[in-house]
This record gives sequence, C-alpha cells and structure tokens, in this order.
Amino acid sequence: MAEQLKIIPLGGLNEIGKNMTVYEYGGEIIVVDCGMAFPGDDMYGIDCVIPDVSYLVKHKNRIRGMFITHGHEDHIGAVPYFLKKFDVPVYGTRLTLGIIEGKFEEHDISGADLVEVKAGQTIKAGAFSVEFIKVNHSIADACALCITTPVGRVVHTGDFKIDLTPLNGEPIDLARFAELGTKGVRLLLCDSTNADRSGYTPTEKIVSSSLDRIFMGNEKRVVVATFSSNIYRVQQIINASAKN
Repeated sequence: MAEQLKIIPLGGLNEIGKNMTVYEYGGEIIVVDCGMAFPGDDMYGIDCVIPDVSYLVKHKNRIRGMFITHGHEDHIGAVPYFLKKFDVPVYGTRLTLGIIEGKFEEHDISGADLVEVKAGQTIKAGAFSVEFIKVNHSIADACALCITTPVGRVVHTGDFKIDLTPLNGEPIDLARFAELGTKGVRLLLCDSTNADRSGYTPTEKIVSSSLDRIFMGNEKRVVVATFSSNIYRVQQIINASAKN
C-alpha cells in the first residue's frame, strides 16, 4: 500500500487562535505554526490556551522541523511551550524569529535552534520541501508555504491580504502562486477571513490619508486604539503625528 499524506489540524480550524497544523508522510512529520488563543469567559484563572500536542509527544522523534508563517500571537504564542518539550529546528523569517526569541527570556529558554529564512527560499525537511512565498499581512515578513511531498504540492497560505500597493512596497508574490498553479497543486489550505463577503479589501495606504485628515490642525490630544501587532498601522500613526 502506498504511503499517504496526513494533515492533522491541532488548532486554528473553525476557531480563532492557536493555529497549528501537522503534516505527516512516511513516518516523518513537520509542524506549521504554533499559536495561542485567548481564554473564553468561562475559563477562570486561565491566561492563554495552547494546542494539545499529545499526539506529537508520542511521535517526537519523527518531527523534522517547525515552520512559522508570521509573527502574530495566534501563530507563535505557544512556541516557547512547545520548545520545552521538543528539540526541533524552527524556521521563519527575520522579524518572526525575532519576536519568538523575545519570549525566551520570560520562559527561561536557551539554545533553541532558530533558522532564519527569506521569501523565495526552500528548506528540505525529511520527505518534505518547504518553500516560503511572500504575502502581505498586517505584520511584516509574512509568508505562505508551498509544501512539496512525494504525493504532490500543498499550499498553506497562512494569513494574507492581496495588496498591490502595500506600505513597505513589497506586494504579495502572485506570480509565484500562478506558477505553482500551472505546475499543479493537490491541496490549498487557505486563510478564509471574510471569504464570505463580496468585493475586496482596499489597500492599507488609504489609512494614511484618513489619519492625516484626523490629525491635521487638531490642537487637542488624539487617542488611537489599534492592534499592537499591526506594526504598519503603528508606524502610520507615528508618521501622522510627526507630519502634523
């Protein structure tokens, strides 16, 4: 009987947070993302919720690496807890790994194997080859993954937005997605946020003009609330403050 590719979501499916997906083929495993979720109203005394990795504990010697799509808490928040149980390399882009490394002091972790990669780079991990593909998101250095297996390609998008004029001037690599589609993709695991709404989300650049309009000529204090992880938005607020 031919080997099968198993894809096991340990979090992030039909829920917000604790994103974690296991890919298994021929006795080898890779893990994509390792996030946390915020506790519900009925979880008294609980600070955060992390994925149940008991399946991986039973097969820890088969894990070839962890691959991180981007640096938001729902994709990296549980990494320190994971590394206390597993000694595996963690692959991610520069900012993503920098945020993860910043958590290590709090958790008293040292000697973790963090491997920096860039968009366009491919990592070989056992039976898997994992290519990082540039995407746009509300945090820099976000990537989708093309996971090549002996039974075909799987595209794991992570969180993304199609923005052809992003603030950092580096748009999503749609050409690479088109090329992969031409070559053939067996399965697409796609971010579905707002997928049931028609139309499209406008470019992030429109926020700059809105902030300028609010700040311009205002002699009183301006209070802004935003996701702290939306680094581009924070920068836009600083730019509008300096400009006005």
